[in-house]
Amino acid sequence: MPSKAHLCCADMDVELRHLRAFLAVARHASFTRAASELHVTQPSLSRSIQRLEGALGTRLIHRTSRSVTLTPAGEYAQERLGRLIPALDGTLNAIRDSGTVRLGFSWLLPDPWTQRAIARFESGTRGTVELQRLDNPAAAIDLGEVDVAVMRGAPPGGNVISVPFLEERRVAAVSTASPLAERDRLGWHEFRDWPLVVNTVNGSTTPADWADGQGPQSVVTCGNYDEWLELVAAARGVGVVPDSAVRRSPHSWIRFLPIDEAPPIPVHLIYSPTSRHPLVRAFIEAATTEAPPGSPRSDPTD
Repeated sequence: MPSKAHLCCADMDVELRHLRAFLAVARHASFTRAASELHVTQPSLSRSIQRLEGALGTRLIHRTSRSVTLTPAGEYAQERLGRLIPALDGTLNAIRDSGTVRLGFSWLLPDPWTQRAIARFESGTRGTVELQRLDNPAAAIDLGEVDVAVMRGAPPGGNVISVPFLEERRVAAVSTASPLAERDRLGWHEFRDWPLVVNTVNGSTTPADWADGQGPQSVVTCGNYDEWLELVAAARGVGVVPDSAVRRSPHSWIRFLPIDEAPPIPVHLIYSPTSRHPLVRAFIEAATTEAPPGSPRSDPTD
């Protein structure tokens, strides 16, 4: 159905569909091709042009049985409207899409925080959250690829605002083939005795998390979580992950153990200080209100 949006100026009453009809005819220099593009009949298209010319009080198009040409007023209208209408369409599309907040994350989202935060935001604003997995959340914020992102570890540098909202308990991951699998728990300062398996792309624990060089003396690196799991399962080293991994990615050759005196993993929401998205701050408020001050859960079991 044609749009009924109107642009009113003084005593003129012009519909957007009339302007789009004129631009289509001017672009194609043909009523037949313009009608085909707009999916309307030629008589309907002709009436739209006539109503526009009547509202403006001037001829825009000169039409004969052989040609369609623009009058000087038509040339002026094409030049100006050819810029204004696409800009208007872009603005309307941006307003339409502004009801969606793109939430970026690089790895397992915290639970049940994620489900509760999204439900709270969507019920309170009627907006929606679109989840996007990516390797570098901070870069995605800078590039405008996402509106908000979840990051674990130290706050990122650069041009982002960081809002801490959660702390996750660290747990150890050991191979069932390792003697460590017979232990009930490990001590944070014992890790210097074993190689540490580190996911360099989105891992949450590195030797830098131990103070004064007390961390692991050797590191086994990988580039994603699946590789990390298999390296730990093959007893190439010991891993450290948030306790959400115990519930959400079990492995038959890996045992997860509590770690005594391990510092928690800080989790942040980041967004651009220049963001003009109307719902970003509403999402931050819903997310941080919903989040508890920590994540006190029972120790993981086999």
